[in-house]
Amino acid sequence: MNPLAPYRRVTIKIGSALLVDKAGGLRADWLASLAEDIAALKAEGRDVVIVSSGAIALGRGLLGLSALALTLEQSQAAASAGQIALSQAWSEALGRHGIVTGQILITPNITEERRYYLNARTTILTLLGLGAVPIINENDSVATAEIRYGDNDRLSARVATMIEADCLVLLSDIDGLYTAPPARDPAATHIPVVEAITPAIEAMAGGAASHLSRGGMTTKIEAGKTATLAGPAMIIARGTEPHPLRALTEGCRHTLFHAARSRAQARKRWIMGTLAVAGTVQVDAGAVRALRQGRSLLPIGVTGIAGQFERGDTIAVTGPDGREIARGLAGLDSEDARLVMGKRSDTVVALLGVDSRSELVHRDNLVLIGARGESNDRETSHEPG
Repeated sequence: MNPLAPYRRVTIKIGSALLVDKAGGLRADWLASLAEDIAALKAEGRDVVIVSSGAIALGRGLLGLSALALTLEQSQAAASAGQIALSQAWSEALGRHGIVTGQILITPNITEERRYYLNARTTILTLLGLGAVPIINENDSVATAEIRYGDNDRLSARVATMIEADCLVLLSDIDGLYTAPPARDPAATHIPVVEAITPAIEAMAGGAASHLSRGGMTTKIEAGKTATLAGPAMIIARGTEPHPLRALTEGCRHTLFHAARSRAQARKRWIMGTLAVAGTVQVDAGAVRALRQGRSLLPIGVTGIAGQFERGDTIAVTGPDGREIARGLAGLDSEDARLVMGKRSDTVVALLGVDSRSELVHRDNLVLIGARGESNDRETSHEPG
């Protein structure tokens, strides 16, 4: 069965180790085969967005830099030179099939700040509407160690949710998720379908293994949480051989991560896909029930707060067992939240003033995560009677 058959808009992430060989050269024949696969998907009427690594790896070779660890400044310089080569490679490969490409460089603040997020989304959707294939990468030439995504798995998940893709495909050097890292455990077994990403699934992930990878299975699982909770399904498949998308459509081994049952509303999809969770708020059982009834989160139901956050930052909400049940935008900073947690609304006003918010997270800014891990777009608080 063709696992891509149900999906009309697909985001595909390409890792550096697939595009660039160990000597720092472009794997031109492999890229040509992938371009042919992409053209075939386009011919079937699908929208295709590419999130491509490879700029630093290509630039390192062009500038004669060491294949070992680079300083931040060397990485930025390599990215600057490599972006030109990478963009040209994609343009030429897809241009042979009459496909126009458009390059978009993204830094984390672009998708974490709503206005920039909407602008980037509009640009990508406009390119798709004009029949082009957007080529997206993290802007490593200006990103710093503190603000970068750190890998393109998570970037691709954020992009997929941004453009309301139906599916995110992570092409990797492994054909899916195993019960344990197969390189370390010969008895590990392949998992073809993941219904929801649970702590048990997260525990199966290992670290990075390839010569150019910054991610590994751990970041792929993190990408899966971002994507599937906000809308798209996700597929991990092997991409090392020629024609990896054709192989996938012909049923090669892969792991499918099911999407949430329902799509969140646009604002809530943005919240759910946020990469930078600034803090965590733990709530009691009564608050959990109230949240599932569609109310705002009030301080009285809060039993613990971890992290430092400002008003407007994204925070996770966990139940008494520590499992995440919701995510939302903080209505109070962490200092005020600690001051008023466990207190009724009238006490909150007395402590913080009449102009302050009484909700820790307003229901319009909160996304509930269901028992199976799916996002629930009901507008989701807690005030005992």
